[in-house]
Amino acid sequence: MNSSRRQFLARTAAGAAVLAAGSFTATTTATANATAAAGAASKTRPTIIALTNATVIDVATGRRTPHQTILISGERIVAVGRPAVPHGATVIDLAGKFVIPGLADMHVHSLGDEHVSPPLYLANGLTTIREMAAPDPALYDWRDRIEAGTLLGPRMIVGSQIIDGDPTLWDPNLLRVLVVADEPTARAAVRQVKAEGADFVKVYSRVSRQSYAAILDEARKVGLTVHGHGPDELNSKEVSNAGQRSIEHIHSLGLSVSTREAEVRRMVRSINVKTGDYNGWFRQMHPIEWIAANTYSPARAADVFGTLRRNNTRVTPTLTMHNVLDQIDYTRLDPALAKYLSEDSIGTYDYVIQNLYGANRTAEEISHQHQMWAWHKRFVRELIDHGVPIMAGTDTGTPYSVPGFALHDELEHLVSAGATPRQALYAATVEPAKFLGMSADLGSVEARKIADLVVLDADPIKDIRNSRRIHSVVTRGRVISPAQRQRMLADVEAAVKAPPTASAIAAGGCCGGHPKR
Repeated sequence: MNSSRRQFLARTAAGAAVLAAGSFTATTTATANATAAAGAASKTRPTIIALTNATVIDVATGRRTPHQTILISGERIVAVGRPAVPHGATVIDLAGKFVIPGLADMHVHSLGDEHVSPPLYLANGLTTIREMAAPDPALYDWRDRIEAGTLLGPRMIVGSQIIDGDPTLWDPNLLRVLVVADEPTARAAVRQVKAEGADFVKVYSRVSRQSYAAILDEARKVGLTVHGHGPDELNSKEVSNAGQRSIEHIHSLGLSVSTREAEVRRMVRSINVKTGDYNGWFRQMHPIEWIAANTYSPARAADVFGTLRRNNTRVTPTLTMHNVLDQIDYTRLDPALAKYLSEDSIGTYDYVIQNLYGANRTAEEISHQHQMWAWHKRFVRELIDHGVPIMAGTDTGTPYSVPGFALHDELEHLVSAGATPRQALYAATVEPAKFLGMSADLGSVEARKIADLVVLDADPIKDIRNSRRIHSVVTRGRVISPAQRQRMLADVEAAVKAPPTASAIAAGGCCGGHPKR
């Protein structure tokens, strides 16, 4: 491996979180001008925008209502239906188009600099993202500038830096991570991330039972919620009953619905890793997950899933991530999206897949991995059937994922797992709005809601793949036209071809490791 790639991996803490600090670069002149113009436009745009002749989709029911006019004033929808269009309004004819609420990716690790991830999200119809860890304080700055209208991007809810146990799975020299060994350090970590500006606490896999209880208690005291992994020392019912708002991925949940749960829990507790050895933990978890997958208990599932449902604990399955790690041999970069990644990014992805995940496997391991993909999809179907609230999230940062585009992969994976297109869209619109306490503002196309909208050329209820057929996007009342969308994408394409900058943000995904040196 050449020195530039080694440095690249070090900057990103590699693994499934390798997209890259060095991949994305400073803004082009065109992007800078567009951003400045966007801020100015927000003060001068017409009082009323009228989107006419559209078919409006109610994601909660699946109902499509044709020939609708949507009136927008400032950042709010003021009327939907067949209202009179005020004199002087800017009229945009959407005949033949379908309008849905703005989409949300509820598990991302933003990559590059502010001129790459934010425009890629918006160009793909994402008007809200939940940043699942803040490896760089710049993410809080992005969030605040987007909120102030001085940076064009999706609404950002930004988590704390990772809080993990001792030894942590991440190398603190490569990634910002708070290591907690007991109750006092756990409480201090929560107070620290509150002071840093986190919107919520991100808890990780190796936090001890004692530290976990302290994190939940201290978070309540300082007014933060807790989201993240299910810690290895607790089962999913304990995590839900403790008040953790969301559980990310399927790893910990699968262990909790096994007829051999006590045995697999002992196996997890016996895992021995050194600081920074994410790969060691990840590889040791695979055979344990395999046992759990093959001892699934419908009775235990009804009990555990019922607890999650009653407590309104959301699950973000991140099937996009599981698809890559379960099917390493078939993982490829979509050729049409390669232009949004730098050459170094693509080479690093190839290296990670071949050396961190694909190397030294037995035929049995390869077979098990392939079968686990079918299991993970079946598991999501079970969650849906038991009424567990699901949120769409990608774990963007996983090899070959591209910000924004990955959410449409996730929607297709959810449908492949057994969700209806409406249920998949619900997981990316209504459920995130409810989770964030923003149902009065987001999640539907109604009067008084914030005008976060996606205009599509085809019906996504008929075929979820139509979510990709984006005509235009409205973010807080600002219309991004088809031509503007293409300019945004072209600017990103130009940016990733330029030399890297030191200001790019290192990725901090959930499921990776770094090569041993």
